[in-house]
Amino acid sequence: MEGVLWKWTNYWNGWQTRWFVLENGILSYYKSQEEVIQGCKGSVKVSVCQINVNNIDNTRLDLVIPGQQHMYLRAPSPQDRQKWLVALGSAKACVESIIEFKGAGYEDSLTHKKSELHLYCDLLMQQVHAVKSAANTEDGPDVQKITDASSLLTATCDTFIRTLEDIMKLMSNATSITNSVPYEMPVPHIAINKNSSNTSKTTSNKNLLPARSTSQENR
Repeated sequence: MEGVLWKWTNYWNGWQTRWFVLENGILSYYKSQEEVIQGCKGSVKVSVCQINVNNIDNTRLDLVIPGQQHMYLRAPSPQDRQKWLVALGSAKACVESIIEFKGAGYEDSLTHKKSELHLYCDLLMQQVHAVKSAANTEDGPDVQKITDASSLLTATCDTFIRTLEDIMKLMSNATSITNSVPYEMPVPHIAINKNSSNTSKTTSNKNLLPARSTSQENR
């Protein structure tokens, strides 16, 4: 996916239009579409980002890399923001599905999926409110606004359900792997002769070991 988004640069220049391209799980931006061949101004891996939506501005979406970088963005319209959110969420899900299930990888994937659910919950609340507002106007229901809001709500619901299914798969994999751990026979108790007691104490003593003791892009 590609298109124009407004990017916050700094307090001097404010919001500036940039051409964004989402490809292979990487979001890159350029000064304009014509300058794509000159190289990108910056890029970020979607898989490491938290995607946040603004509760007041329905065109705003923020990409946050914890402890490193924030990318504040605005779409031309709520519909465009919805398309970008779905595309970013799908790209993130595709990258995470490739990660092989192993301890930390599983925990990271589950954490990202939970953050996605929070994102989609916020979107659902905003879009439900938009439908209610369009239906309860003083001059009667605004059919066009209801249609637009309902379309966005449908897309968000579909993405929300897919994310829930991903979480269920992760949990199912965790359960199957836990159950597949081979059973180990308990070590039987062996009586020790008095003559060997000193030797066993010396050996056990040898086995005792000590306990193991980023900024905003302005382009």
